[in-house]
Amino acid sequence: MSVRQALRVPDELLASVPAEERGAGRDDVRLMVSRGSAVSHHSFRQLPDQLRAGDVLVVNTSQTLPAAIDGTLDGMPVVVHFSVRGDDGRWVVELRDPLPGGSTRRRSGGPAGTVVRLMGGARLGWEEPLQYGEDRLWWARLSAGDVPGLLRRHGRPIRYAYTRRDQPLAAHQTVFARPAADGAGSAEMPSAARPFTAELVAELVSRGVQFAPLVLHTGVASTEADETPYPERYEVGAATALLVNAAKAGGGRIVAVGTTAVRALETATGHDGLVRAAAGWTDLVVTPERGVRAVDGLLTGLHEPAASHLLMLEAIAGHDALTRSYAEALRNLYLWHEFGDIHLILPDENAHVPHC
Repeated sequence: MSVRQALRVPDELLASVPAEERGAGRDDVRLMVSRGSAVSHHSFRQLPDQLRAGDVLVVNTSQTLPAAIDGTLDGMPVVVHFSVRGDDGRWVVELRDPLPGGSTRRRSGGPAGTVVRLMGGARLGWEEPLQYGEDRLWWARLSAGDVPGLLRRHGRPIRYAYTRRDQPLAAHQTVFARPAADGAGSAEMPSAARPFTAELVAELVSRGVQFAPLVLHTGVASTEADETPYPERYEVGAATALLVNAAKAGGGRIVAVGTTAVRALETATGHDGLVRAAAGWTDLVVTPERGVRAVDGLLTGLHEPAASHLLMLEAIAGHDALTRSYAEALRNLYLWHEFGDIHLILPDENAHVPHC
């Protein structure tokens, strides 16, 4: 039985507020470390003790957009989630129904020609579904102005029902986030990096751990749906490719901070295991069958049973190790989702698992 089939997460383990509201700061979360079947428990501030000089942390520098905006459709209130921007200026969007308390519920989009009036007076026109036969995500075009500007003025961060209240945009940014020149960004926070602070980064660097930046602008990943990830924009620069290749050649471990970093880095990695500068769109889905070529370890949050991310985790950790670690997380009451605790998957030093 797979982890996705066996896992059941009780509601009380869904992190409803940021760590700084529960404790002393955003780094005040727990860290579960798994090396093969061995699992240990720590605080996130002890991360430097789990890494070693020569290791590389690959981080996603995409900033989070205030990607949810209110509107009306046929006179009724709706919420639009902006996901990813296409090369032609259109955006992939998701239409939602508002719920009491400030959350939203998914609904079907379309048909083509549907027009939603947004805050600020702009009109958003539905053109075609993202995928044939799928009615949740649509390509849509704004009648006038630019979407990033509209979101800055009237948007707010995307929020799901397990959270207690809306949070300021700053709560959805990581210490690594940098504005994109074209205003693009992520619909949802690359949340594995959220617990990092400037002080922790400085300590890691002082111990010889290096950071390799890349960009992957994440789209919406509604927790209600068990869906394969769709294409997202990414960029892996030449400096990051050089750093990762040199570190691997020198025996360092490549630890991706978040599944988004895995997707981007593995897209830029050839069958020979070498990372090359690359940019564009990636539709890569990392599965146990596909395996990984560049990544040795992963720092990630805890994922819902339906999440396709669990296939990626299984590709890195292995089925048995992932099953054991998630059972440990449930037993020890770890918190799930973007404001929750963190899982560090490292190679089992006693067993060599070749990359594909």
